[in-house]
Amino acid sequence: MPRYQSGFGNEFASEALPGALPEGRNSPQRCPYGLYAEQLSGTAFTAPRADNRRSWLYRIRPSVVHEPSRRIADRTWISSFEPTFGTETPPDPLRWSPMPLPDAPLDFIDGMFTMAGTGSPASMSGCGIHLYAANRSMRDRFFCNADAEMLIVPQQGTLRLLTEFGELVVEPQQIAVLPRGVKWRVELPQVDAADPDDANAGPLPAVRGYVCENFGAPLRLPDLGPIGSNGLANPRDFLAPVARYETRTGAFELVTRFQGHMWSAALGHSPLDVVAWHGNHVPYLYDLRRFNTIGSISFDHPDPSIFLVLQSVTDTPGVDAIDFVIFPPRMLVMQDTFRPPWFHRNIASEFMGLIHGEYDGKAQGFAPGGASLHNGMVPHGPDTATFLKASTADTSQPQVIRDTLAFMFETRCVLHPTAQALASPTLQPDYWRCWQDLAPGFDPTRR
Repeated sequence: MPRYQSGFGNEFASEALPGALPEGRNSPQRCPYGLYAEQLSGTAFTAPRADNRRSWLYRIRPSVVHEPSRRIADRTWISSFEPTFGTETPPDPLRWSPMPLPDAPLDFIDGMFTMAGTGSPASMSGCGIHLYAANRSMRDRFFCNADAEMLIVPQQGTLRLLTEFGELVVEPQQIAVLPRGVKWRVELPQVDAADPDDANAGPLPAVRGYVCENFGAPLRLPDLGPIGSNGLANPRDFLAPVARYETRTGAFELVTRFQGHMWSAALGHSPLDVVAWHGNHVPYLYDLRRFNTIGSISFDHPDPSIFLVLQSVTDTPGVDAIDFVIFPPRMLVMQDTFRPPWFHRNIASEFMGLIHGEYDGKAQGFAPGGASLHNGMVPHGPDTATFLKASTADTSQPQVIRDTLAFMFETRCVLHPTAQALASPTLQPDYWRCWQDLAPGFDPTRR
């Protein structure tokens, strides 16, 4: 297993060779070991110190060493989310079954399927939401997203993320964040360990999960306010890689996502040739099982903001461009209270996924690997079976929710589903029926 450094937003430093980090100088006239100094800035140079993201990389070759880029097919990774580029967005709840696993060779980049989005890379605001399914490692292929920071949420199978900064191994119930502009590739340990010549092994093992592209301000930990100094996601549980470099030469491909499209450039060496680095614009890993859940211990159902892991802030205080929220195992003890999520309409748009187990707001139909979309002011809530069960539950007794992990990408803007998502055979056309058995119980003679 790789080694990590602990903390969120730290000024990390790491070197794979002793003395590779120049002492006291970011860009010395001559770097140790004949390396090149290169700065990677994730925010404006003049951003406030608390918000500034940048890293210095000391590498074998600078990033400019590659051939000119050429446009390649975007495949199912859609280039724009404005409604004029897709179909009209319906004001209805939408839900999808899990994406089928691929039966033909497909790597992480080509296995991306865009579900919904808002804004655009050009405006540097909004997000893109994708599902991925892959069964092939990226050996001689590398990727750089010049448009967005990427939040990866595995649902099935482990990802080995090899980046300019080092290695992250991410499994279901963990997440990884790859900053804008960082180069990386994805290997699939379970696929590489399989024997392709074993006739009895069946199809190649595959991975599946979710991705949120963040076009706006980098994700950060939320302030805790009245919660105090401890709770939610703790900074020490976020893990950054240590320096690791490759000296491989040969025929390699660098795929860059730029202004919503895919570009390919040939290069004769691995771009993961950073021998040392320091800074805070770095990839990181977080285990969602370490989240310290906050909740009511008296009465009433608190807002889902108590489950906030990461946020991308806007210029409006208290209103985020993206919230990443999870619904982990927890204990419910609120008395005289309807404990599942209530029926609601709200300004936010919610894209939800299920990583593991069952979601306590739905009795059926929402499976691990599936997804739902409830846009701003679109009514939604527990289905009939969940409502009836919760309405008659004994709330004098605690309820322990085990064996579950759901999440939500939430934004203040409308999330436009793509035409391919609306045409997908996994779209559940009868999702609306799960509420139609909610009969009126109103009786003016009974208080």
